[in-house]
Amino acid sequence: MNVRPAIERMAGIDAGFLYMETPSVHMHTLKIAILEADDALTYDAFVAGLLARLKRLPPLRRRVVEVPFGLNHPVWVTQPRIDVPHHIRRHRVGGPHGAGGMRELEQLIGMIASTPLHRDRPLWELHYCEGLDGGRVAVVGKMHHALADGAAANALLANVTDVRSAATPEAVQEEYAVTDRLPGRIDLLRHAWADAAAQVGSLPGLLRRTLIGILGVLRERRAGARSPLPVVHAPRVSFNGALTPLRSFATVTLSLPELKRIRAQHDGVTLNDLVLATVSGALRRWLADHDERPASSLLAGVPVSADERDAVPRLGGNRVSNLFTTLATDVDDPVERLRTIARTTSDAKRIQARLGTSILADWSQFTPPRPFAAAVRAYSRLNAASWHPAAFSAIVSNVPGPREPATVGGARLADLFSVGPLVDGIGLNVTVWSYVDRMNFSLLACPDLLPDVHVLASYFPAALAELDLAPPATAPTLRRDPA
Repeated sequence: MNVRPAIERMAGIDAGFLYMETPSVHMHTLKIAILEADDALTYDAFVAGLLARLKRLPPLRRRVVEVPFGLNHPVWVTQPRIDVPHHIRRHRVGGPHGAGGMRELEQLIGMIASTPLHRDRPLWELHYCEGLDGGRVAVVGKMHHALADGAAANALLANVTDVRSAATPEAVQEEYAVTDRLPGRIDLLRHAWADAAAQVGSLPGLLRRTLIGILGVLRERRAGARSPLPVVHAPRVSFNGALTPLRSFATVTLSLPELKRIRAQHDGVTLNDLVLATVSGALRRWLADHDERPASSLLAGVPVSADERDAVPRLGGNRVSNLFTTLATDVDDPVERLRTIARTTSDAKRIQARLGTSILADWSQFTPPRPFAAAVRAYSRLNAASWHPAAFSAIVSNVPGPREPATVGGARLADLFSVGPLVDGIGLNVTVWSYVDRMNFSLLACPDLLPDVHVLASYFPAALAELDLAPPATAPTLRRDPA
């Protein structure tokens, strides 16, 4: 097995998530694991188990070191130890006697999401939340997007869970050298110049690929492919505007077999299309509640993986692109709304394929760190996101999660939720992670823009039901704990 160096240049796309961060825009993701009660599961046992697996979780030992004068992207430095009290924190849900429900946990998660991660340590925290009803425990992982995207987070999860199937492949392992010594200024500057010089050599090829991609997009559009243009086609709604630091969080669980059954009723529709249509139906109800009736449809920014189909699982970094599609909220009929989403998303995928899924990551290598970060901070400080229509309306992503039951330290993993960050101007993120037979929708919002995210979450079951052409006599329901 190859051993990766202890000090590595951060990829431009990873560094971009650092540059996008401001006091009101936090670029961390959340992963929430609900564990069943188990006598062997204690806080001390959990910490000991995590430390025992730390070698298999290299991103948790990597911290950011900036390059003097911002001459190049920062470097990752892998250290041999972590500061346990800083990174692993303990909470009790529902007061001193416990018995807290999902609503109380969601309130705590909103508070956890509202504070940034410290740059002088590895960019993650684990929050061990005791006191849930039934003796359950929730573990809330808070990880900076610069460390890992959804695909890498899935691989990390495989390194902390155990499954019963002998057919399941071995958990991913990745060897890193470690160092106690941070690089000095002279070393950082020397390597920054050397890496920049090597990087310049890739520019002619990138320009050529970009030109070919743009010409391909123009051909697709002439052939009739249509996808909405961000900013140009996004209407103004109340949850688009300048963010504040506060976050609120809500979840809703739908049945994966039920979604698959409904999808089979609609030709040419993918599970992702059905997810988008469910989000759309819920947002239509929410907009009606708030007397908002935009003349044009809301748009979704959809993160998509740029990994090769059979790529070896990786434990860190980002290989993502984005496509923009309609949510068809201006279409009254739910079935026609789904068809419109499916057609538009299919066109958007073809256009993105023409441009190339790696173009964003390739060009981000040439982002000038200091000017870009300064421009983002100034934009946020001036609340400039409120001056113009948002680039799009909401972030919606769907990441396939574990397909069979898992355990963590012997305790059964009962449920799994995930949500990505908000970006300035976009006050709602809906992230879907599947776990076994469940589709878990997690909603993260800025409460100063969208104050009742729990109400929005409550509309998702009805939004899915209206797409069902042949509802069963008694529709199956999954857990939704009482408030």
